[in-house]
Amino acid sequence: MDVRLPRLGEGADSGVISTLFVKLGDTLKKDQPILELESEKAVASIPSPSAGTVTKIFVKEGDEIKVGALIVSLAESGNGESPVVQPASAAPPVIDARVGDEEEAAIDVAPPPAPGPVAPLSADFPVAHPAGVPPPASPSIRKIARELGLDLHRVRGSEHGGRIVMADLRAYAQKIQEVALSARAGAPAAGQGLAARPAPVSVDFSKWGPVSVKKMSQLRKAISAKMSESWAAVPRVTQFDEADITDLMALRKKHAGAYEQKGGHLTLTTFALKAVVAMLKKYPDFNASIDEGAGTVVLKQYYHIGIAVDTEQGLIVPVLRDADKKSMLELAVGVNELAERTRERKVSLDEMQGGTFTISNQGGIGGGHFTPVVNTPEVAILGIGRGVVKPVVKDGKIVPRTMLPITLSYDHRVVDGASAARFVTDLVKLLEGFKESDVAL
Repeated sequence: MDVRLPRLGEGADSGVISTLFVKLGDTLKKDQPILELESEKAVASIPSPSAGTVTKIFVKEGDEIKVGALIVSLAESGNGESPVVQPASAAPPVIDARVGDEEEAAIDVAPPPAPGPVAPLSADFPVAHPAGVPPPASPSIRKIARELGLDLHRVRGSEHGGRIVMADLRAYAQKIQEVALSARAGAPAAGQGLAARPAPVSVDFSKWGPVSVKKMSQLRKAISAKMSESWAAVPRVTQFDEADITDLMALRKKHAGAYEQKGGHLTLTTFALKAVVAMLKKYPDFNASIDEGAGTVVLKQYYHIGIAVDTEQGLIVPVLRDADKKSMLELAVGVNELAERTRERKVSLDEMQGGTFTISNQGGIGGGHFTPVVNTPEVAILGIGRGVVKPVVKDGKIVPRTMLPITLSYDHRVVDGASAARFVTDLVKLLEGFKESDVAL
């Protein structure tokens, strides 16, 4: 029987083989791992669907394959087929994650910058589909349009019945960009001489001196794409403040041992999680996402918090689900377990989806305030730096206090500055107000 790459999960259809566990002639049991596949930010083990002997191997470590690609052939028990090596010419080609089905290829046109109104929509982008009627387009096209903030009602489809395909979406995005640039620079409008955005080119940096080159991993490519998407689509603003965590750190030190005995690390992130959930309940706009297609803001009634984890491969953001339903101990245990599995690349793709808000704590590394990038489709992210002892005026006296730098980046399309200021101010009060009863086991 032929074994093919199964579907990996929502939004994942390809990956790179990081480890191949089998060789010709190996006898496998049902569910025995065949290979590990690095897909987006997760590493998944692909099991054998049945018992048998490996007679053909179609892939090797480092190959990039898509769902449905042949992996190995198995001679099931009693078949007696002898192992043979598949000729190299018959091996499936390496697949570029950006190439494949036209409707799943990435748009290579950036959405327009957001300096303000660029042109009246009615003039440059008339409605092409009746209001209240969903434009004819596949789910993948709708997803791409939603992520890029493009209004499908204004995209003219070139296929039968006005169906919108990738070429239509790309042309629409290009026109938006040209109009935006024209409005800013006084250049000719679309179709009047403005050149299309040039394709990326390679530069030979070795002309100026010695260089070394390393291939971008799947993880680094995923991070690059995600950050570019967020930077281009989200009008981000960042709010800065400091919290006096002197008393909090004393509580942490006093109770850390008890938490360790029960498998949890009582870290600053644990306290931040508890405080953030309370803030999200008080200010629901921060626990939301924009549904571009429907033109609505979705206020989520669940609290799944992304925790940025520094790994050897790069930054990964697994999601701690139902943080609002967990005690301090459960939060401490959950974060510890999730972080360990993330560093070992044992979190699944599903465990990195569905987040409603993200916390990025860089305090263990160092540094002060920084401006974290919003983890779309979320609308806000909290950045935490390293607490530093500073001279502070308290009760009319200058005393040493441990001050924690915190930053809140948010999507200005959903959140106003006044709301962000209130969120941060109240968050500071919560961090400064933890009591013994909140922490003691």
